[in-house]
Amino acid sequence: MKLTLVLLALVGCVAAFSVPTSTKVKIADAEFLKKQQFFFEILYRVEDPLMFEEWIKMGQKLVVDKAQYKEYDFYMEKFYESYKLGALLPKGEFFGALVKTHYKQAYGLFNFFYYAKDWATFVNNVAWARIHVNEGMFVYALTLAVIHKPELEGFILPQIYEIFPQYFFNSKFVYDAEKFDYDVWSKLIMYEKEYKDILYKDVSEFSDNFYFYTKDWKTWQWWKMMGLGEHFYVEDKFFLRENVAQYNKDPKYAQIMNGLYKFYMPVDYTRDIDFFNAESKLSYFTEDLGWNAYWYYLNMDYAFFLDGKQFGLDKDRRGEWWIYNVQQILARYYQERLANGFGEIPEYFWYKQVEYGYDPQLIYYNGIGYSYRKNYFEYQTYGKFDMLYQIQNFFNRINDVIETGYYKTADGVVIDFRKPEAIQFIGNYLQGNVDTYDKYFFNYYYVLSHMYFADVDYFDFEVFPNVFLNFETMLRDPFFYSFYKKFTDVFYKFKFYLAPYTKTDLTYEGFKFMDVSVSKLETYFDFVDFDVTNLLNDKMTFVDGKFVWDKTLLARQARLNHKPFNFEFNIVSDKVQKGVVRVFLGPKFDEYGRVIPLKYNTQNFVQIDSFVYPFVAGQNTIKRSSKEFTWTAEDRITYTELYKYVMLASEGTYDFPLDLSEPHNAFPDRLVLPRGWEEGMPMQFYFFVSPYTENYEQFSNFDYTYQSGVGSGTRFVDSKPFGYPFDRSAEEYSYFVPNAFFKDVKIYYVDQFAKYFEQKYDNYGTFDYSIVY
Repeated sequence: MKLTLVLLALVGCVAAFSVPTSTKVKIADAEFLKKQQFFFEILYRVEDPLMFEEWIKMGQKLVVDKAQYKEYDFYMEKFYESYKLGALLPKGEFFGALVKTHYKQAYGLFNFFYYAKDWATFVNNVAWARIHVNEGMFVYALTLAVIHKPELEGFILPQIYEIFPQYFFNSKFVYDAEKFDYDVWSKLIMYEKEYKDILYKDVSEFSDNFYFYTKDWKTWQWWKMMGLGEHFYVEDKFFLRENVAQYNKDPKYAQIMNGLYKFYMPVDYTRDIDFFNAESKLSYFTEDLGWNAYWYYLNMDYAFFLDGKQFGLDKDRRGEWWIYNVQQILARYYQERLANGFGEIPEYFWYKQVEYGYDPQLIYYNGIGYSYRKNYFEYQTYGKFDMLYQIQNFFNRINDVIETGYYKTADGVVIDFRKPEAIQFIGNYLQGNVDTYDKYFFNYYYVLSHMYFADVDYFDFEVFPNVFLNFETMLRDPFFYSFYKKFTDVFYKFKFYLAPYTKTDLTYEGFKFMDVSVSKLETYFDFVDFDVTNLLNDKMTFVDGKFVWDKTLLARQARLNHKPFNFEFNIVSDKVQKGVVRVFLGPKFDEYGRVIPLKYNTQNFVQIDSFVYPFVAGQNTIKRSSKEFTWTAEDRITYTELYKYVMLASEGTYDFPLDLSEPHNAFPDRLVLPRGWEEGMPMQFYFFVSPYTENYEQFSNFDYTYQSGVGSGTRFVDSKPFGYPFDRSAEEYSYFVPNAFFKDVKIYYVDQFAKYFEQKYDNYGTFDYSIVY
């Protein structure tokens, strides 16, 4: 739990910043706590009927009085008209944020939330939507409203994987969680214990070693090594996560957990079950909850249909930021591929087979399973060639524009595509957002591309679930990275026409790196408990009108993590000045052991840190820990714990800080490093320092302790291009300058599970808590 919250976090961010630790934390008052309680209760078991009487009474009717809104626009009128005609997406149907007919209705609902003049109108509309509107559409619109509505700054929603665990965990787990019944479970677990005691005793009479072979099981099927099954167990200690010690030290934490029954079930990632697919070896990474949630919140912060000027998104260079994040996601994925013996991300060709299939093994809450793709699949078998030609035209147009060097819009404005700042137009176009430079020609092709790959037609309304139709699920599919290479190809083509930086361009005479030392880099798999209580179908208990949250369901999963590591910079400055230090991590060799020339390797570097430092004249020794990276977050406090804290604070026995939770849009700290190898995976750091010359003060127009700053224009540490100085074609010689430093390192993977292979686990049949201490 961080007491200094910075709601900024994105991959490789030039925007990373240092936060003053002396900032005074704001404490929530009674009014804030009541509103926060509303958000938590309105999202509880969102696919079930609303059970809170206070909110049911408020949600009987949608407010349609135009005087109650700052603006009453076309989308609101169409939404209300659809409701009256019974033409809204029905409850229980699959909602796809990238289905054209769905997101237009979601946009109308969002506006009913966003334009509400006061809290009474807002809460009335939210409660009404919770009762009457499709569950997925409701959560999508509400999340957008909480992020973007100024009056709601500081409020916390549960993470998307806590609201809809169905989007993140396999169907076996979802089925077991939904049918979990405490009374039945308590009897079954007693019988199972007796059965196991007899079974083990009988087996041990014939052999001293009844421990069976597990070495061929995947690392993430750890429960088999401990002798556990895929069903629920009681958790009588604590929620597992990397920062659990911080919670256990808080006396109030013990108070809120008192009387709470906790149950966990081991959860697997998808694997090659029905057909061989080598790509499934990476499922621990592509299906990581933090990895997928990061992409979801990026696209909520900068939703493609929100106007850049109205919401201030153009101040944040939304288009450039979006395409830069795509590039960084692909670079990070490539690093993980190298760690597992794979090479380049496969190319996608319009009329060729996709070699690797994918079965997400997900099930929607209406009981319908997600579509899957077989090996050697041909998308043109869908037909829909008119849609395919439009998508191809989408890429052909932008490639032609870049080659031509300029574009003349329908209203006669000429845009020069040989200027670096034109990247904003490129990014807006590729995201397909409403700020695209020529709306008449270019809107919605991004949406159409996702509809095409999900086999959804222009006006389809009730569609089959598909991972490509929602941001929170699409990164699971390896095909995402192949298709999105087409976006980065456009990005690199634009950069190709910009003049490469010369040695003079990158040399800043006032700084000189003397040395950088890096502590040992070690990765491993640890355990985490994700709160999936929203899947619980148990009877809800109310005492004196207050909800009693007495049970919590947890999904226990093994996931990639790394041990904290440290940098020590020795930099000489010729005067007192502020400088920006940037840290990049990239591969050294390709999958064949060949050195990757920097000319081709710059696109594989991920920026893991950047910060402003006040340099003194002479020698400067800077010590920085990976825990200080300001764009990352550790494990977040769970839905259950947040609700318990709010209720405790409402009773007046706890001061609820507004920055209690980790940022909603932060990148997972544990995924900064690729997995590495046991013998050490060669990688390289690139450190770069440049003067801080901005004429604005960071965070000057928002309170960074509990606000995200999206749309503020002051989120980022400086105005240099994202990824600088790797934002252009590279001439290798130019990057060896005094104010830069290359450092070869190795990343070591530590196998936490080796002990189970080498010797009998003494407490076989129980979870091994020694591995998490």
